[in-house]
This record gives sequence, C-alpha cells and structure tokens, in this order.
Amino acid sequence: MAATGSMVIFVKGVPHKSDYRRFKIKSVEGADDYAMLQEVLRRRFKRMQESEPESAWAILPDLIIVDGGKGQLNAALEVLAEYGLEETPIVGLAKKREEIFTPDQSEPIILPADSPGLFLVQRVRDEAHRFAVEYHRKVRREASLASILEEVPGIGPKRRKALLKRFPSIEALRQASVEELASVEGITTELAERLREYL
Repeated sequence: MAATGSMVIFVKGVPHKSDYRRFKIKSVEGADDYAMLQEVLRRRFKRMQESEPESAWAILPDLIIVDGGKGQLNAALEVLAEYGLEETPIVGLAKKREEIFTPDQSEPIILPADSPGLFLVQRVRDEAHRFAVEYHRKVRREASLASILEEVPGIGPKRRKALLKRFPSIEALRQASVEELASVEGITTELAERLREYL
C-alpha cells in the first residue's frame, strides 16, 4: 500500500473541498516525513508551473501551513527555494503546544488561547488531519495489521515487531490507549498518538 500526502485549501477562512488533493508518494522509501512532505510540495509547485493560468493549480497560496515544527518547516523552505518561491509566506504548526514556527525566528510563536488566529490555524490543521485520516481508514479497512503498521510514519521494522508482539490483532491495537501504546519499547507518546489517528 502506497504512502500518501494530502493538501487542504481554505479560501477566506472556509474549506474549499473541491481543491483538496491527495498525492501517492512515489519517490520515498520507508517512513521519512521530511522527504514525503518535500515530494508533495515539489509535485504541487511543478503542477503550478505547468498549469493554465485559470487552473486552481496555478494559484499561489497566500499562506502555506505545514503540519509540524521547525524540521518540517525547513524541509518545506528548501522546496520553496528550488522553485524561486522564497517570498511565499509559510509557517509550521506543531500540535503538541500549538506552536507556530516561522522562517525568520528561532523561537515559536504561542498565540493566546482565545485568539481567532489560533482558532483558524487549528481548524485548518484539524481539517487536514481529518481529510488524511478519512482516506487512510478507508484503504486500511481490509488491510492486515502488519501492512497498517508499515504505513505509519516513524514505525520501522523493530517498532512494528514490538507492537505485533504486544497487540496481535487490529482490534487489540485499536482498543489500546495512547499510554498502552507508548509503553511498547521504542514507541513515543507522539508516535502513539499518530498511530491512533491512523487506526
């Protein structure tokens, strides 16, 4: 089963679902979040360059929000530079503490809990997750547990073996709490949360 990347589009704060896109990852072997992100962005901007001016693909976003922290942001910035798009506004949104990373600051921005700006970026992020997870659930309904685990970024052969030893079925894995998943050797809390999303 191929790994995928997804992209959601908001126009004036509203989801523009007809422009959502999924990308089957073609050039990345294994679970490499940064390389997969870069492949999706390269393909998106290549389509932008090749599209007719009236195409939705030809529109350069006013703001790109990358799901992740400084590492994901830096990976995305490399691609923007490749396409001469360094002036395009871009931020990374890290879920754990709702930190917003920008290219020109070493420290993240923490918006106030009641900030409308925070609500908007959370909504964009949550919609991107929903779109990606909905697709993953659909294609995995009939997949084996091992093949499900193969598709989760960050879970390689050793972690997969440890999870299969502790949870012998998809149902057992689905019923496990984040804490139970994180108690497996090599599984961090962040990885456990990601696994729950995939299931």
